[in-house]
Amino acid sequence: MQQTREILQKVKKLEITTKQLVDGLITGNYHSIFKGQGIEFSESREYQLGDDIRTIDWKMTARFNHPYVKEFIEERDLYVYFAIDMSGSSSFGNNVQKRTKALEIVASLMFAAANNNDNVGVFLFTDTIETFIPARKGRKHMLKAISAIVRFQPRSTKTDLRTSLGFISKVIKKRSIIFIISDFFDEDFLVPFKFLKNKHDVIALRVIDRREQQIPDIGLIELEDEETGEQILVDTSDEEFRENYERLLKGYEEALFHSLRKIKVDVINILTDEAFEAPLKRFFKLRMQRVMR
Repeated sequence: MQQTREILQKVKKLEITTKQLVDGLITGNYHSIFKGQGIEFSESREYQLGDDIRTIDWKMTARFNHPYVKEFIEERDLYVYFAIDMSGSSSFGNNVQKRTKALEIVASLMFAAANNNDNVGVFLFTDTIETFIPARKGRKHMLKAISAIVRFQPRSTKTDLRTSLGFISKVIKKRSIIFIISDFFDEDFLVPFKFLKNKHDVIALRVIDRREQQIPDIGLIELEDEETGEQILVDTSDEEFRENYERLLKGYEEALFHSLRKIKVDVINILTDEAFEAPLKRFFKLRMQRVMR
């Protein structure tokens, strides 16, 4: 009973702390950005006074030297899924765990989806899908989904994005918006990611800690891999070691972003010690610009 009350308090706190973001940052653009992914092109017709200039069909306009606009048929239901990496590495964080930061972001997006009366679903994965909550509408369902994330205790510490994404691709039949939340320190996932992208609108939401990017000069320390338990002793005062580490990580990140951009997957990069409103705002701004083209 005490645990249940604590979970409910955490969910309520999340709702309070994310309300301003949902109301001010997301809700205003949410419908235009995400509902735009749930519409199908119908036909082009001549422009009429009062038509939204954002729907102008520039190719037809240039061809006939007269303004034309695109007409769309909007699907009634939108499905939004959140696939969250809950492996051992998600518990890392200097002041804020990556798992905690991911929960705050997901809760914000879930409240926005609920406000828009969309279907919300959740996958919690490690080296396999450990929890699957099918997408449904309603505030009650959304609160249950957030509560499930709050109380979740993973059975495995390892990560296997390839297997998890493959499962998600088989389960989700209707075209959906899918947020994949992970640190993406798993190199063998691009093929299923690309396959998933071909069927759905996939967004990579990368949450990492600043100390994963830069190791501070604090002398001898013992590092432990959260997923394998392997421990190594490193001398962080060794400048060459720190420079090599940062160079290798930078190279991996550049390759990761390049690969995701190549398959046209949007990436939101968020640090655990930064407010996530700014990166989300940039993401929504870019998506809005794309929709308006």
